[in-house]
Amino acid sequence: MTRHDRRLRELDLLRFVAALAVVLFHFTGFDGEGPWPEPSRELFGALGEVTRYGYLGVDLFFLISGFVILMSAWGRSPGEFGISRLTRLLPAYWAAVLLGLAIYAGFRLGNGVPGLVVPNLTMLQAGLGLKSIDAVFWTLWVEMHFYVLIAVLAARGIGYRSCLVFMAGWTLAGIFADEADHKLLQVMLMPTWSPYFIGGMALFMIYRFGPTLLLWGYVAVSWLLAVHWSVWRTGHVFEGSDETVVAAAVTGIFGVMALVATGRLRRLNWRGLTVLGALTYPLYLTHSQIALPLLEHAYPALNKWAALALATAASLLLAYAVYRLVERPGQAWMRARLKASLVPIRAQDVPPVPEPRPEGRPEAPPRELVRN
Repeated sequence: MTRHDRRLRELDLLRFVAALAVVLFHFTGFDGEGPWPEPSRELFGALGEVTRYGYLGVDLFFLISGFVILMSAWGRSPGEFGISRLTRLLPAYWAAVLLGLAIYAGFRLGNGVPGLVVPNLTMLQAGLGLKSIDAVFWTLWVEMHFYVLIAVLAARGIGYRSCLVFMAGWTLAGIFADEADHKLLQVMLMPTWSPYFIGGMALFMIYRFGPTLLLWGYVAVSWLLAVHWSVWRTGHVFEGSDETVVAAAVTGIFGVMALVATGRLRRLNWRGLTVLGALTYPLYLTHSQIALPLLEHAYPALNKWAALALATAASLLLAYAVYRLVERPGQAWMRARLKASLVPIRAQDVPPVPEPRPEGRPEAPPRELVRN
C-alpha cells in the first residue's frame, strides 16, 4: 500500500475534534438562544469563555474538506464524484431533517415546522432564501459550492498542473469579486471561505506528490487570507471574540494539517479512530436538535454538569445509531442505484463499432469517384 492509498486515521480524529468543538460551542459557549433556558456561555462561565471559540471547528472542517475532497475526486469522472458526494451526505442529512420534524411535532421545539421540511430535504433551502431546520446546515450549502467547482475541475481533468491553475484562478477571482463587490461571483467563489478549501487542496498535493516551494506558497497565501477573514468575522458575526486568539487558532488549524500532509501524524493509526470519524457527520447534524427536548426536561432537575454530560452522551449515542442504521445501509442502497444510472450515459459516450465487411467483398469506392 502506497503512502497516499492508506486510510488517514489522523483525519478521522481531527474531524471528530472539530465536531466536538462545535458541540461544546453550542452546549457551553453560545451567547444566544439555545437548548438551555439562558445563554450557555453565561451558564458555564469560565468554560464558556474557552468554548466560545468552538465555532472555529467549522474552519477545521473546511480545511479538511479541501484535502479530502480533492483526494476523493482524483481519478474520478464528474459523475463518479457526484455519486460519492450524494451517498456521503444525503442519508444522514435526511435523518437529521426528519429528526427536526419529529422534535417539533412531539415537543413544539426547534425549527422543524412541516412547511420547511420539503425544501430542507433538497439541501437547497439556503439558496432559496429559506430557513434551515437546524442552523448548522448552513455549512452544507458552503460545501455544495465547493463540490460544484471540483466537479467542473473533474470535467476538465484533475492533474497536478490543472490543480495549480484552478487554485490560483479561484484565489485571485475571489479577491477580484470581493474588490468589485460583485454579488454573483461572491456567492459562487465564496472568498470568505475559499482559503480553507484551497489550502486543503494544496496540502493534499503536498501529501501526494511531496513538498515544493510552490505548493507551500499556496498554503501560505491561503493561511494569510484565512486569518484575515476569521478576524473579520469576529467583528461581524462573533462579536467579542479576541482577534489574537482567533488568529492563533486558525494558524494552529493550518499547522496541524501541515503535519498531516507531511506524514508527521502517521502514528495516529488506531483503528478506533475510524469509528470516531464515522460519528463526526451525524454528530454535527443532530446534536443541537436532540438537546432541545432533553435539556428541556433534564435541567434544572439535574445540575448543569450532569445535564451537559447527559446531552453529550445522548448526542454521541444518536450519532452512532444514525451511522449504523441510516448511513451505512442508505449509502449502500444509493450507491448501487446511482452507479446503475451512469450506465446509459456511458453507453452514449462509446463510439459505435463498424460492422465487418464480408470476406472477399471489395470496399465500395467513394461516391465522388462513382459520379465522376
